[in-house]
Amino acid sequence: MSAGSYRRTWKTWISFAIIYFAWGSTFLAIRVGVHEVPPLLFAAMRFAVAGLVLFGWMAGRGERLPSRREWGSILLVALLIFVFDYGLLFWAEQRVPSGIAAVMMATIPVFMTLSEIVFLGTQRMTVRLGLGLLVGVAGVVVLISHSLHLGGAAIETVGAVALVFASLSWAVASILTRRLPLPVSKGISSGAQMLAGGVMLLAASAGLGEWRGLRLGSVSSGAWFALFYLIVVGSIVGFTAYLWLLHHESPTTVGTYAYVNPVVAVLLGYLLGGEALGARTVAGTLLVLVSVVTITTRQKTA
Repeated sequence: MSAGSYRRTWKTWISFAIIYFAWGSTFLAIRVGVHEVPPLLFAAMRFAVAGLVLFGWMAGRGERLPSRREWGSILLVALLIFVFDYGLLFWAEQRVPSGIAAVMMATIPVFMTLSEIVFLGTQRMTVRLGLGLLVGVAGVVVLISHSLHLGGAAIETVGAVALVFASLSWAVASILTRRLPLPVSKGISSGAQMLAGGVMLLAASAGLGEWRGLRLGSVSSGAWFALFYLIVVGSIVGFTAYLWLLHHESPTTVGTYAYVNPVVAVLLGYLLGGEALGARTVAGTLLVLVSVVTITTRQKTA
């Protein structure tokens, strides 16, 4: 093996480790932060800072800045992903264990597929897709149903509903990004979306009165470290590794992080966050992951 191939192999392993474990661990970091800082404000601080750094870095490298038309698309996508999706996720993690939140967010491919079948007509229902969708729905029901006696309490209904809407919002945004005029540079596009989303979250946080009575001086060092971790590791380092992998590995291989992140989040929530790991959590997680694997590894049909 040549020196160049050896270096690339190590970079590949390190990059996969980052998007597998760093992104999986962000759910616990969110939970730590939102128990001390209002959720929308905490999300705003994460994405405004990370977006400013990423956008500034890419612009400094000479990447083309977004046009006026592209900024319109960026604002729409940022609203769906960062205000609705992440805003609801941060809010829900005050009520739902971090591992379960990650599992619920893993249903995004289910909603994307449903949208493609029902609204876009770019997919047609097959036996494989139908089974995958049913299994995914069953996994969500196991996690939220109060009538099933599987050990362990079902998650709070309002938190579960928020996570479902968060997943749906991300799915809609993902489909729109295929049709909206966005910058060619993924770094510029994502940095601009993060920055715009952070600003909108900041405005929403102020409008909802999250700043009233807030004393940042009383926030613990653990919550500040969680914010630092989300900005640096979760957003900047994680996205850089993701971009590098997209240029050197197949999208299908890179997309396997969607299967690994929920497992990492559930285990970290159990080992470090004191979250329950009973039959309900295990069964719901397995059903959702089987659904995601079934749907995302299918052969696409027009």
